[in-house]
Amino acid sequence: MASSSELGCAYAALILHDDEVPITGEKISAILTAAKIEFEPFWPTLFAKSLAGADLGALISNVGSGGGGGGVAAPAPAGGDAAPAAAAAEEKKPEPESESEDEDMDGFDLFD
Repeated sequence: MASSSELGCAYAALILHDDEVPITGEKISAILTAAKIEFEPFWPTLFAKSLAGADLGALISNVGSGGGGGGVAAPAPAGGDAAPAAAAAEEKKPEPESESEDEDMDGFDLFD
Protein backbone atom coordinates (compact mmCIF):
# COMPACT_ATOMS: atom_id res chain seq x y z
CA MET A 1 0.00 0.00 0.00
CA ALA A 2 1.22 3.46 -0.81
CA SER A 3 2.33 5.68 2.05
CA SER A 4 0.56 8.93 2.83
CA SER A 5 3.48 10.89 1.37
CA GLU A 6 3.23 9.00 -1.93
CA LEU A 7 -0.51 9.50 -2.09
CA GLY A 8 -0.07 13.15 -1.20
CA CYS A 9 2.38 13.61 -4.06
CA ALA A 10 0.01 11.91 -6.47
CA TYR A 11 -2.91 14.08 -5.38
CA ALA A 12 -0.76 17.20 -5.49
CA ALA A 13 0.27 16.36 -9.06
CA LEU A 14 -3.40 15.89 -9.99
CA ILE A 15 -4.27 19.25 -8.40
CA LEU A 16 -1.51 20.99 -10.35
CA HIS A 17 -2.60 19.29 -13.57
CA ASP A 18 -6.22 20.26 -12.98
CA ASP A 19 -5.21 23.89 -12.48
CA GLU A 20 -3.02 23.66 -15.63
CA VAL A 21 0.09 24.55 -13.61
CA PRO A 22 3.44 22.93 -14.51
CA ILE A 23 4.21 20.05 -12.15
CA THR A 24 7.45 20.71 -10.29
CA GLY A 25 8.95 19.36 -7.09
CA GLU A 26 8.70 22.76 -5.43
CA LYS A 27 5.00 23.10 -6.18
CA ILE A 28 4.25 19.57 -4.99
CA SER A 29 6.20 20.35 -1.79
CA ALA A 30 4.19 23.54 -1.29
CA ILE A 31 0.89 21.67 -1.57
CA LEU A 32 2.03 18.92 0.79
CA THR A 33 3.27 21.48 3.33
CA ALA A 34 -0.01 23.41 3.13
CA ALA A 35 -1.92 20.16 3.68
CA LYS A 36 0.32 19.35 6.67
CA ILE A 37 1.44 16.03 5.17
CA GLU A 38 4.77 14.72 6.42
CA PHE A 39 6.97 13.59 3.54
CA GLU A 40 10.53 12.69 2.71
CA PRO A 41 12.15 15.46 0.63
CA PHE A 42 12.86 13.18 -2.33
CA TRP A 43 9.20 12.31 -3.05
CA PRO A 44 8.10 15.58 -4.69
CA THR A 45 11.15 15.68 -6.96
CA LEU A 46 10.71 12.01 -7.84
CA PHE A 47 7.08 12.51 -8.78
CA ALA A 48 7.81 15.67 -10.75
CA LYS A 49 10.60 13.98 -12.73
CA SER A 50 8.51 10.87 -13.38
CA LEU A 51 5.67 12.98 -14.75
CA ALA A 52 7.88 15.29 -16.82
CA GLY A 53 6.90 14.99 -20.44
CA ALA A 54 4.01 12.65 -19.65
CA ASP A 55 0.53 13.47 -20.84
CA LEU A 56 -1.23 13.29 -17.49
CA GLY A 57 -4.60 13.91 -19.14
CA ALA A 58 -4.16 10.80 -21.27
CA LEU A 59 -3.05 8.79 -18.23
CA ILE A 60 -6.16 9.85 -16.34
CA SER A 61 -8.41 9.07 -19.30
CA ASN A 62 -6.99 5.58 -19.77
CA VAL A 63 -7.05 4.42 -16.15
CA GLY A 64 -9.97 2.02 -16.57
CA SER A 65 -9.44 1.11 -20.19
CA GLY A 66 -7.47 -2.03 -19.37
CA GLY A 67 -4.40 -3.22 -21.10
CA GLY A 68 -3.34 -6.07 -23.29
CA GLY A 69 -5.52 -8.63 -21.60
CA GLY A 70 -5.49 -10.89 -24.60
CA GLY A 71 -7.66 -11.17 -27.62
CA VAL A 72 -11.25 -12.19 -27.90
CA ALA A 73 -12.01 -15.64 -29.27
CA ALA A 74 -13.08 -15.68 -32.88
CA PRO A 75 -16.78 -16.32 -33.48
CA ALA A 76 -17.87 -19.71 -34.72
CA PRO A 77 -18.33 -19.93 -38.50
CA ALA A 78 -21.88 -19.48 -39.70
CA GLY A 79 -23.80 -22.28 -41.32
CA GLY A 80 -22.90 -25.96 -41.27
CA ASP A 81 -19.14 -25.42 -40.98
CA ALA A 82 -19.19 -25.75 -37.18
CA ALA A 83 -19.65 -29.54 -37.15
CA PRO A 84 -16.52 -30.36 -39.21
CA ALA A 85 -14.45 -28.03 -37.03
CA ALA A 86 -15.66 -29.84 -33.90
CA ALA A 87 -14.91 -33.21 -35.48
CA ALA A 88 -11.39 -32.07 -36.39
CA ALA A 89 -10.81 -31.01 -32.80
CA GLU A 90 -11.95 -34.41 -31.53
CA GLU A 91 -9.61 -36.23 -33.92
CA LYS A 92 -6.58 -34.71 -32.23
CA LYS A 93 -6.05 -36.95 -29.25
CA PRO A 94 -3.16 -36.54 -26.86
CA GLU A 95 -0.33 -39.00 -27.27
CA PRO A 96 -0.02 -41.52 -24.45
CA GLU A 97 2.77 -40.80 -22.04
CA SER A 98 5.85 -42.95 -22.31
CA GLU A 99 6.57 -45.40 -19.54
CA SER A 100 10.07 -43.99 -19.07
CA GLU A 101 8.72 -41.39 -16.67
CA ASP A 102 7.28 -44.14 -14.49
CA GLU A 103 10.51 -46.10 -14.68
CA ASP A 104 12.49 -43.10 -13.45
CA MET A 105 10.37 -43.02 -10.32
CA ASP A 106 10.76 -46.72 -9.36
CA GLY A 107 11.35 -47.08 -5.65
CA PHE A 108 10.26 -43.54 -4.90
CA ASP A 109 7.25 -42.96 -2.73
CA LEU A 110 6.27 -39.47 -1.71
CA PHE A 111 5.01 -40.57 1.71
CA ASP A 112 7.81 -42.93 2.81
